[in-house]
Amino acid sequence: MNLPKDDAATLSARWTEGVLLKRDVFSTVERGRFRGDSGEVDAVLRRLDEVPWWSFLLARHLFAREKHALALAKGLNVGPELLWAGRRALVRGFVDGVALHLAKPHGDLAYFRSAKAALRRLRRAGICHNDLAKEQNWLVGRDGRAYVTDFQLAACFNRRGRLYRILAYEDLRHLLKHKRSYAPEALTPRERKILAKKSFAASLWLMTGKKVYRAITRGLFNFTDREGGGRRLVNDAPVLAELIRKNPAVRDTAIVAFADRRSGVGLYAFVEADQSALESELRSELSAAKGPKPPEHIQVVHALPRDTSGKPRTEILQLVAMNQLDLIEPMMKSDQDRAFLKDILEQRKNLRDRFNFEADLPTS
Repeated sequence: MNLPKDDAATLSARWTEGVLLKRDVFSTVERGRFRGDSGEVDAVLRRLDEVPWWSFLLARHLFAREKHALALAKGLNVGPELLWAGRRALVRGFVDGVALHLAKPHGDLAYFRSAKAALRRLRRAGICHNDLAKEQNWLVGRDGRAYVTDFQLAACFNRRGRLYRILAYEDLRHLLKHKRSYAPEALTPRERKILAKKSFAASLWLMTGKKVYRAITRGLFNFTDREGGGRRLVNDAPVLAELIRKNPAVRDTAIVAFADRRSGVGLYAFVEADQSALESELRSELSAAKGPKPPEHIQVVHALPRDTSGKPRTEILQLVAMNQLDLIEPMMKSDQDRAFLKDILEQRKNLRDRFNFEADLPTS
């Protein structure tokens, strides 16, 4: 399915292709640069030309909802600005920040104050986001503030009726669930009361509609969206990790997902070992095991980056796999992290889908 001629002409003249962020049955999303009236800026493109015919009607509906909400939210400074919109493609501004599940703002009370302020601005504009349970739809900006993205399920209201109030309440409750995860000691008594009380509509959705939604998306559409990794990250990655760990030269491994222009979703395995030539041996072992398809990329590293509890920092590894290199630097917490970053970037495997975002990365 091709883009309309006017959409294609605009993108050909004004869009510079960059890093593929996500591709599923509802759209293709990539990061690049867009030439506007005031010059070229970092931006994100959503396009429907690679959507299969059987999901196109729903994809177009979600696209229309996002376009309407972004237009209404223009100037609120709560998320990406709508830069251009055609019939089957739109370009929104790039927010310089990382997703909540990657940034993990433990104890960051200023961030959650900013998040509540962002929700208030959306409410005043009559916008309910409706998908804020996903941590990847909350961004931690480089300025420390909260931003929201992905307005495909947003609902816009001219009047603040009962449905509006229910949806706005649920947006707030989902924010408070994230606050409970990262700053539980800062929850007020009123916020705890909100967390304990789902709206009737939310309870009904959990008992009925959500089951239907999962049956359709995971069954009919074969769609699973855990951090953009889909079924391969959910089902295949744990099996592959266990197979890799069976090699006696391997100390540990972490597998993350990345969007791939050819296969849709790829897997990238970071393997902690001392033998740099171990990759071919691991590939042979994974193929011989006749299990899930081996990862598209296997990179042997001397040490995986780890958090204070010793767990691999998959948030950093995922950004490396996705070539979102400029977003990594603010997440470096120690000299050990920076040493790992320098080592891993020099040897990284996913070079086919990259863009010149790494100019400001540290070299030591």
